[in-house]
Amino acid sequence: MADPPAVVPRKRPRQARAAATVEAIIEASARILEAEGLAGFNTNAVAALAGVSIGSLYQYFPGKEAILAALARREAEAFDAALGVALGEIGDLGTPSAVARLAQVAVDHQTRHTRLARILDLEEQRLGLTEAQAAAGRTVQAIAEFLSDRHLGGEAAALDILHLSRGLIDGAVERGTTEGLARRLSWAILGYLALSRQGS
Repeated sequence: MADPPAVVPRKRPRQARAAATVEAIIEASARILEAEGLAGFNTNAVAALAGVSIGSLYQYFPGKEAILAALARREAEAFDAALGVALGEIGDLGTPSAVARLAQVAVDHQTRHTRLARILDLEEQRLGLTEAQAAAGRTVQAIAEFLSDRHLGGEAAALDILHLSRGLIDGAVERGTTEGLARRLSWAILGYLALSRQGS
């Protein structure tokens, strides 16, 4: 199923200047959402902070939902890149150290800009973004391959770990108890893997 027209960009930037304009719009949106939440988020505020005319903004985005979708896409790509780097670095590590490294990547991504991350999570669901579903699928596939390589499970375990991680991170952010969160998350994942092996 395709994304609704409201979240699809009007056009893609083809030149460096146009790409810089689009990036300025997306970055301004991130800053407004992190500082003010959805209450302060509108196309006029985004255009003003980005230093572009409202007409320039509408050349690329039909409205704020499309900007949210582009921002969600950017954040998903950043996480994909960070996860890919980590997976490339942990091949020689034992499972506890490898899990700890992956847990740190997940925590860093969600706590770097906590308000923005939470808003995007909720808006992705509200808008039904197919890219958000695709991003989750890529994460599950990467975790499943990591588990399979170590004979620790497959896609079902990867899905459990993804949801376990989201729940623990979201709960810690809401309570303001993020200190030591990566360590706690790695313990939870390792405990899950140990118990699932005993039950298999």
